[in-house]
Amino acid sequence: MQAFAAWLVARPQNALMGLAATLLLPLPGLMGVVSSMIVVLLIMTQGWRRAAMLVAVAAAVLMAVALVIGFAVPLLTELMALFWLPALLLGTLLQKTRSLTLTMQVSVIIAIAALAMFYVVVPDPVAFWEPRVAEAAEVMIASGFELRTELLELEYMTVSAVLMGWMIGTTGFLLGYGVYRKLPTETAEFGRFRNLDFGRVIAFAVALVSLLAIVVDAAWLKNVAPLLFVIFWLQGLAIVHYMHAQKLIPIHALVAIYVLVPLLQVLMVTVLAIIGYMDAWFDFRRRMIKA
Repeated sequence: MQAFAAWLVARPQNALMGLAATLLLPLPGLMGVVSSMIVVLLIMTQGWRRAAMLVAVAAAVLMAVALVIGFAVPLLTELMALFWLPALLLGTLLQKTRSLTLTMQVSVIIAIAALAMFYVVVPDPVAFWEPRVAEAAEVMIASGFELRTELLELEYMTVSAVLMGWMIGTTGFLLGYGVYRKLPTETAEFGRFRNLDFGRVIAFAVALVSLLAIVVDAAWLKNVAPLLFVIFWLQGLAIVHYMHAQKLIPIHALVAIYVLVPLLQVLMVTVLAIIGYMDAWFDFRRRMIKA
C-alpha cells in the first residue's frame, strides 16, 4: 500500500488513472472506499486546491468516456458525488482543523444534516426510493448480479443510504489519512485512529433522540436515532486498535475482527457500536492505562 500511495502522488496522471479506475471497476462499495482514499491522500500531500483540480479533471474525463461508450451518465455522476465529495470535504476539514477526532465529529453532524434535509425536501421517502431501487435492480441484473428488492424496507432506505454513504466516506477518509502517514516523506500527524472519541455530547444526543423517537411519532426521529448509534462502531473499533497498541490483545485478534465484520455485518457492527457508545461515557482507554 505504501508503494501504491507513493506512485499515486508521484505524478498527476497517476492520480487521474487511480481515480478513474477505482470508480469504474466492479465492487462499487470497495472501489468507492479506495477512490475516496485516493482523494484524501491527494489533499494531504498536495493541498485541497490541487486535489480538487485533479478530481475535476478526472470527472471530466470519465464523463467523456461514459458518453462515448454509452455508460449511464446519471449513475456515474451519483458515484462521483458519493465517493469524491465527502472525501474532499473531510480531507480539507482535516487540513484546516488539524484534528482527526474533530473532523470525525463534524462528519456525524454533516450526516445528520443530510438526513434532516432529505426529509425537508422529500415529502414521501417511499415514493422517492421505489423507482430508484427498481432502477438499481435493473442495472445489477444487467451486470450479472441480483438485487432482491423484496427484502428491502423502503421506509428505512433513507437512513440506510445516509449511513452507507457516511461509512464509505469515513472509511476512505481514515484509510487515506493512514496511508498518508505511511509515506516515506515527512508527514504531519493530526491524531491517531486508536484515540478516536465521538464524545459525550453525541452520546447524549443518541439517548435524547432515542427517547424522543419513542414519545414522538416522527419518521425522521426514528431514522436519526439508529444513525447516531451506529456511528459509534468506529469508536469501538478504535478501542480494539488501542488494545493492540497497548499489547493487550495480539495482532491475530485484530485481524479476526476485520475478517468477521464483513461476514457478520450487523452483529459485529452492533457489538462494536455498543462498546464504542459505552466508552463515550466510561472512557475505557483511560481505565486501561490505570490498570
